[in-house]
Amino acid sequence: MPSFVYNSFLRDLATGAIDLDTDTFRILLTTSAYTENQDTHTKRSDITNEVVGTGYTTKGAVTTVTVAAVDTTNNRVVTTFGAVSWASSTITARKAVIYKDRGGVATADELVAVIDFGTDQISNNGTFSLSASTITAQN
Repeated sequence: MPSFVYNSFLRDLATGAIDLDTDTFRILLTTSAYTENQDTHTKRSDITNEVVGTGYTTKGAVTTVTVAAVDTTNNRVVTTFGAVSWASSTITARKAVIYKDRGGVATADELVAVIDFGTDQISNNGTFSLSASTITAQN
């Protein structure tokens, strides 16, 4: 399945449950066994098959978020979730999930997006790196 923004993210933005400027966001990794659902997955508790391996921490890594100024020429705003990495790791991952981290239970953490790498990505006692990802809201 391709990468996408969870539908609940759009609702959470509209209701103020997610504030891209001030909330804490994390990126976790899953194996190919995670079958994402754009319509019904809304919380981190819906995510299955998080990777396990040396150098990887459950719940993933904190990512910095940058919300660009409104681009009035192209009528859009671009939000960038910064790069993350796991040093000295031995893991196999197929997908990355971005979510809002409330610092507690998985049933409280709102999902943002899933990134499908297309194939398994492997680190073998090396650094597993994920480049920055963007979400564009365009009118």
